[in-house]
Amino acid sequence: MSTDATKQEPTVLAARLQRAADTAARANLDALLLSPGSDLEYLIGAGGESFERLSCLVLPASGHSAGPVLVVPKLEELGYADVPATELGIEIVTWVDGQDPHGIVADLLRRDGAAPARVGVADVMPALHTLPLRAALPGVEQVLAGSVLRELRMRKDAAEVDALRRAGAAIDRVHARMGEFLKAGRTEAEVGADITEAIVTEGHLEAAFVIVGSGPNGASPHHALSDRVIEKGDVVVVDIGGPIPGGYNSDCTRTYALGEPAQPDVRETYAVLEAAQRAAVESVRPGVTAASVDAAAREPIAAAGFGDHFVHRTGHGIGLDVHEEPYMMGGNELPLEPGMAFSIEPGIYQEGHWGARIEDIVVVTDDGVESLNNQPHELVVLPA
Repeated sequence: MSTDATKQEPTVLAARLQRAADTAARANLDALLLSPGSDLEYLIGAGGESFERLSCLVLPASGHSAGPVLVVPKLEELGYADVPATELGIEIVTWVDGQDPHGIVADLLRRDGAAPARVGVADVMPALHTLPLRAALPGVEQVLAGSVLRELRMRKDAAEVDALRRAGAAIDRVHARMGEFLKAGRTEAEVGADITEAIVTEGHLEAAFVIVGSGPNGASPHHALSDRVIEKGDVVVVDIGGPIPGGYNSDCTRTYALGEPAQPDVRETYAVLEAAQRAAVESVRPGVTAASVDAAAREPIAAAGFGDHFVHRTGHGIGLDVHEEPYMMGGNELPLEPGMAFSIEPGIYQEGHWGARIEDIVVVTDDGVESLNNQPHELVVLPA
């Protein structure tokens, strides 16, 4: 179930479990119920996927007498064989088809006469399991566990930051090879297939996403790939990333031109975007808010008359998930702290014509910011 043979030390996982239990108690929760996914990966070193059979870590909040229990189908038990259950004090309870796993979880929460009132449920737990758990725990309030776990996960430790550095270097190597792939006469899908292969070759486990938005397709921020033939003079947005061994992700966007841009406004407009991305990065330091970073990117773009063409938040946190807390957007008054890692990726999108985006992953340091991507930010003009 782990994403990689590289394991977190049991002492690190044990400390995370304890912090999660402590944070749950401070949030007035009786327990966390965590299904397979990145939260489970973070806490016990094995993520996996949710299926129709329930797998669930029952993590009592601090102050409760019971310890953590991993409930898994018997047929999937071997998938969790690498979890250091003994060192972490985790009891493993298995069940077989015909038993009621949701009832098993409910019974575990009521052990020793406990009467749970509020539980945190994994944000990504399928309704296939949240609803039966609700039925098995009548009167018990369910809230999202993400409100607890984000307090742990969005502050990366030194090992996590190092993993993100390696991910950033790996995706930089792919962008450095873009001249091999991006050529007039090729389709976006053909270019995307080569990029996907390069992402793995340069050190990722897989490509989590590949966006090649050429010409007017570049004005759609979440365009993926199409059969459009890339033309001489096109501006092309390339947004790519994926997990490296250990599960931590890269995410980096650069904008390219195939020869001199055909649109006459490209260079002047791109200079505005480059200045905005630089201003946002330079604004990052401990104590400033996420909203202020968003504003630093947005203000130069609005001042140049392109405010309506910047249609998304400035950035998102990154780690075991490509998108996680904290989010750089208006209204988020979260003060930044050392160890927080996130993207800074303003864009300008001229619908029907062309678009551009520049994205780096950065991490807050004790006195400023470190960029984890170091490919050139200027418009890269490739031979057509």
